Amino acid sequence: MEPNTLKKAVGAGLLSFPVTHFDSNLAFNETAYREHVGWLAGYDASVLFAAGGTGEFFSLNPSEIPAVISAAKASAGKTPIVSGAGYGTSLAIEIARSAEKAGADGLLLLPPYLMFAEQEGLVAHVKAVCRSVGIGVIVYNRDNAVLSADSLARLCDECPNLIGFKDGVGDVDRVIEITTKLEDRLVYVGGMPTHEVFAQAYFAAGVTTYSSAVFNFVPALAQRFYRALRSGDQPVVDQILKDFFFPFVALRNRKRGYAVSIIKAGLKVLGRDPGPVRPPLTDLTAEELKLLEKILDANDAIRTAA
Repeated sequence: MEPNTLKKAVGAGLLSFPVTHFDSNLAFNETAYREHVGWLAGYDASVLFAAGGTGEFFSLNPSEIPAVISAAKASAGKTPIVSGAGYGTSLAIEIARSAEKAGADGLLLLPPYLMFAEQEGLVAHVKAVCRSVGIGVIVYNRDNAVLSADSLARLCDECPNLIGFKDGVGDVDRVIEITTKLEDRLVYVGGMPTHEVFAQAYFAAGVTTYSSAVFNFVPALAQRFYRALRSGDQPVVDQILKDFFFPFVALRNRKRGYAVSIIKAGLKVLGRDPGPVRPPLTDLTAEELKLLEKILDANDAIRTAA
């Protein structure tokens, strides 16, 4: 897909990150994954991000990523597929090229491994990955890879296929500076964990789309919330926040790593078990699964997702 075409698709609606399905031996379960991606594609996500953060990119061997991308492309119909890429520059380039070869329509560049670096080094890293492929690249601003507005402007000048900026830091002042200075040079994506609880503040900052992890198991509710947010239907926004997202986030915050684990647990509650998370993540306890089931049942999510 041509980078500007992907840019328009990313900004056109709600985005989601499919979980990656594993069997009991923690091997990639392609059959179950393809079924899941096909199911999600029926709920009108603008773009699906395969092998991303919710897809446990950090636990995938780089050699597994092309298989995940190929399976997603085969099952998503016309929905564009963006692949995760990351780690050190050399490995990120290798992953980026293998994902492009597997059919990815674009890349989400996650932070490099471990080290904090100055802006000059981050710019060099992003530039090297962008120049290694012909597809569009979205840079993920979080953890040890926080780019300034000036760095992003420089990258836009030097990398025509840099199309997007995703923020997972939550510094709205910085986001406002970036969206104000760069305007439509990039498409802007909200990427906080369970971003729905941050979405109103980000909308005010010029970020009008976001990645929804809960779309994995409550896609109809996720779209309903997004439409209400975009149309300014505040009573519906408030009702869904109070009834679903606030209790969901409280459960998610019980343990580290649950931002991914609870998404897989949601699918398990619905009878669409994606298998366990890979270490070092841990799965929800039986008691926590019951609490999640109560949240879903209270929002009629179990019946509507059947």
